[in-house]
Amino acid sequence: MINRKFERLINRRILTEAELNESINESRISGEYPEEILIRGGIPKHEVLFCLSEYYGYPFVEYDESVIASYFLIMRLDMERLKNALWFPLSVRQNKAEVIAYNPHDPTVVEDIKKTLKIEKIDFIVALPSDLVRIIEHNFDVNPKFQATAGRTPLAKVRTFLADRRSTMACYRTSLAKGRTGLAFIRTGVSFIVIALVLLRIFGIGYLTVFEALLFMAGIVMTMDGLMWYLSARRVGKKLLDCTSTEPTWGSTVLKVSDPGDNPCFTRTDPVEGADKLRAGWNNLSPVMRRRFLASDRTDMAEERTVLACYRTVMARARTGLAFTRSGIAFIGLGIALLRQFHEGPWTLLDAGLILIGAAMAMEGFYWYMPGRRAGIEGFESVQKAEGKKSIWDFVFPPSLKQINAEYVCVPPVRASHDPGIWATTGLALERTVLADRRNVMARLRTVMARSRTGMAFIRTGMAISAVGIGLLVYFGTGNKAWTIFDVLMIVFGLMLIVDGLYWNIPAERIKRQFPYCFGEMEIVVPDYGKPARYWRKAIFSHDDL
Repeated sequence: MINRKFERLINRRILTEAELNESINESRISGEYPEEILIRGGIPKHEVLFCLSEYYGYPFVEYDESVIASYFLIMRLDMERLKNALWFPLSVRQNKAEVIAYNPHDPTVVEDIKKTLKIEKIDFIVALPSDLVRIIEHNFDVNPKFQATAGRTPLAKVRTFLADRRSTMACYRTSLAKGRTGLAFIRTGVSFIVIALVLLRIFGIGYLTVFEALLFMAGIVMTMDGLMWYLSARRVGKKLLDCTSTEPTWGSTVLKVSDPGDNPCFTRTDPVEGADKLRAGWNNLSPVMRRRFLASDRTDMAEERTVLACYRTVMARARTGLAFTRSGIAFIGLGIALLRQFHEGPWTLLDAGLILIGAAMAMEGFYWYMPGRRAGIEGFESVQKAEGKKSIWDFVFPPSLKQINAEYVCVPPVRASHDPGIWATTGLALERTVLADRRNVMARLRTVMARSRTGMAFIRTGMAISAVGIGLLVYFGTGNKAWTIFDVLMIVFGLMLIVDGLYWNIPAERIKRQFPYCFGEMEIVVPDYGKPARYWRKAIFSHDDL
């Protein structure tokens, strides 16, 4: 039967019967389709297609990007199943369908089509297996050998979930900032309360009592208000954040989302066979294939921004914890000072209570500090690792060498006089990808600056601890060995935190100065996709405007 399919080749003396039988035997042994073996052996593709058309009595079609089916038709079909069955519907009208198939005489295929599409009549078009697979992949918006998750619509879905996660973490950081403001209220309120009580202990009841009462009540109000702000931030801070990420591969694997609910899981597909080679031949790709790779790139960039946002959120939680620690240290210092200054009496319970509350607050703050420290280290390593990788420009516009003053300098092959082609669809996709790359650069900068702020929080906390120790040591002297050892330990521990903070802050400041977004005027391009990029307007913001 297979011989009859290719009789046209023998009749036209394109190959002999012996050569045909040899190809057919090779097909049986290797499991490949005989059409692919014949084409690989030098038989023109159109001759093989004519054989299929004459044998089955149907017209043939080759792969072309214009062979498109309705999205509403294919959205309910399984791409992998169609690729295995080797048929694809182009249209369905009432009880009739137009279907591309490799073997329209196979009763199993005919029955499968009728059952799947719920029709009775079929108008067939024949195609080679390789062409049919590419038609199916193209209609599902994926490049060769990719899964359906590599389509631009599934990738857009992944980016939407990632954007939602970033928005959630931005909300967390706002709540934590509110909590730090609340802690400032608490510290101020407690200061008012302590001042009022110390005045009462020193001068007793007298003409200052009204002022002391007002100061005491103001302190109570501020403390309660700040506590309400802090408790809401604490509930946010207790939520565990997963900052792990997958490894981007510039399109050879695809990021996908599963369990899309309150806690979606992001994973990667296995490496796609031939994807690296396909990506390397960028200049030979069709515009549609380029846009698919660019969509995958934007998804990978969105994942990096989300991971960096997670690191910044955990560091914000650490800063909130350290603010809580500083409040606790202030309570401890006040309690110890009052306990050592005044004789034992009814007020001693207040002094001891301040010390205990302060100790609990300091321990609570340091509980938040350790995860933030890990996030700062991992976030900084992530930024350094990302800076050493290739960018989108290395794939799309690899730089060239140009001789300048007897030296070769690496320069991009794009000039201002070149038309950017931004009005074309592929140009838009490239521009969006380049803008995403710019957003990633700024996200890395924000992460570095968050690390710098966290280092400053370490320094402030260390200075607060050392200041309390130094103050107690200077005021009360070294007469009591136990208290002296305690004061010295506080000073040493505070200095350790200061050194740790400088270790975080100095490299971050050095990196921050390398970016143009940190000083001078800031320019933001306002895109107008109906014009070339060189005609886009710029919005300029200077320090005088802020």
